[in-house]
Amino acid sequence: MTNPTQYEGKDLYFVAVKLFLERDDTFLITKDIFKDGWDLPGGRIRKEEFDASLDDVVERKVREELGDDIAYTLGAPTVFFRHERIEAITGLPVRIFAIGYRATYNGGEIHLGDHHESYEWVNIHTFNPERYFTGGWKKGVEEYLAQRRSITQ
Repeated sequence: MTNPTQYEGKDLYFVAVKLFLERDDTFLITKDIFKDGWDLPGGRIRKEEFDASLDDVVERKVREELGDDIAYTLGAPTVFFRHERIEAITGLPVRIFAIGYRATYNGGEIHLGDHHESYEWVNIHTFNPERYFTGGWKKGVEEYLAQRRSITQ
């Protein structure tokens, strides 16, 4: 059998949903304990979620990472980005295609899940992603910020 990661020059990607959760002029970032860096709420689609709506995947990830108390309104996908990193558990490189949704925080207390140790609400107008993000995550956040900053100018 052919290795699916090398089939006719095609690449294999995980797919993730990420949330730009906005509150006033800020959005939420989380500190990931495995990646030794900052992240956006959300994550990869599980095998058993193949037929699930992406909204349902977002809902699962919000509950896992931010707790059951969070109320939000999910907007449309606005940023699409790719990221490559070393998988913490296996030590192998993985590539991730991420769909970034805008969402509005409507309230509720944040209770971080097991994979995050802290969070910050950062200002859309002044936040410098280079201090927090690398690779494709940084590019995705930069694209989101460019969109948001152009709307408010």
